[in-house]
Amino acid sequence: MSENETSNGALVRVEGVEKVFHRGTEDIHVLADLSLRVPAREFLALMGPSGSGKSTLLNLIGGLDRPTKGSVTVGGEDIDRLSDRQLARWRARHVGFVFQLYNLMPALSAERNVELPLLLTHLSKAERKKHVETALAVVGLSNRAKHSPRTLSGGEQQRVGIARAIVTDPTLLLCDEPTGDLDRKAGDEILNLLQALNREHGKTIIMVTHDPHASARAARTVYLDKGQLGSDPVK
Repeated sequence: MSENETSNGALVRVEGVEKVFHRGTEDIHVLADLSLRVPAREFLALMGPSGSGKSTLLNLIGGLDRPTKGSVTVGGEDIDRLSDRQLARWRARHVGFVFQLYNLMPALSAERNVELPLLLTHLSKAERKKHVETALAVVGLSNRAKHSPRTLSGGEQQRVGIARAIVTDPTLLLCDEPTGDLDRKAGDEILNLLQALNREHGKTIIMVTHDPHASARAARTVYLDKGQLGSDPVK
């Protein structure tokens, strides 16, 4: 991704996006004429009630879904125009996902879980090992590399999930309720880590959350309601 693709505008551009899901004969309008810009190296929180379209928007930005109308551009790449194969390659290179429930493979060790995205690359085994070691060091889990997920706490499992998300050095880090399954102490540790990834490593982060305590860690918060961007709700 070249510098001129982001220096004169946003890294992420969502323009006039609509998303409609079809359930039988019923059309479910989830996003309506939504536009959003996210500068490079920003830590953005998306908030809103359940069903407001937060996760749908995150999935569109991450190339997991396509808009019904409008465009999604990341780093100058109009991703909704890519073929399925091109989109899969783009996603593997440019997006790291962090999920609420970790999505770790229980039969694999922490280091093997982190290595999984690298299996889609042309890196050698030695190169993959170096990347995995670096990612685990960044999240503070070098000493737990050989442990299976069942022997790790919830917070440690989420750290493994974050290491897996950053191991390819992605352009974007997309987090869907990353503290939603953790207690406050473990959640704060994850939020501290996300802030460090943003401030010290320059990662652009978009985080969906219901928790005002979590959104307060972001540099900016936007609110979705009924598929549209709105103002800060009255507290």
